[in-house]
Amino acid sequence: MTRIVSVAPERLERWLAGFGERHGDVSYDVRPMRFTASAEDGSRAEIDVPFGPLHDLTRDGLIAHVLAERRLGVLLVRRGGYGAGVFAGTRLVDSKVGSRHVQGTTKAGGWSQQRFARRRDNQAREAFAAATEVAVRILAPAHLDVLVCGGDRKAIDTVLEDPRLKDLRLLVHPPFLGVPDPKQKVLEQAGIDARAIRIEITDPD
Repeated sequence: MTRIVSVAPERLERWLAGFGERHGDVSYDVRPMRFTASAEDGSRAEIDVPFGPLHDLTRDGLIAHVLAERRLGVLLVRRGGYGAGVFAGTRLVDSKVGSRHVQGTTKAGGWSQQRFARRRDNQAREAFAAATEVAVRILAPAHLDVLVCGGDRKAIDTVLEDPRLKDLRLLVHPPFLGVPDPKQKVLEQAGIDARAIRIEITDPD
């Protein structure tokens, strides 16, 4: 059986120690983009190295890597709202959230439906344009180490197509965050989720 847990970077060392306490002696296979802990009882814990590659291919190297303080950018865009934040480690040092009204779907047909679709498309373009301006103002000059995105993938792609954000495109790393319409608390939680270590645990049969 396989399951996934998330832990904060500050808890990873203790979690790995507990994995050994629960499952017996552990051996490690450490690669630049993948860390695997295999326990005596057949249990396995695997981590895709966040913001890799990993240069010190040891257990302690992984722990030091995830604890390194980075300037992390978060960009969240949905049709109904957007948010951009800059985190220094766990601290949110700059941010902006906003919203734009985009009408929902309609059951009307014919000419009315076409007019509604045009209006909705125009509203979406205005929302994405507003999100782009916030990204240019908050994220572009922030000297980021990494950028994590979330919301709607098409919306994110639309925003990052702007030539002023070309350098940010090179900094995008997983995970892609699923979020509701971005509000301040959603943005703050997204910063926590972006740093979280996702561990895939396989239990023995």
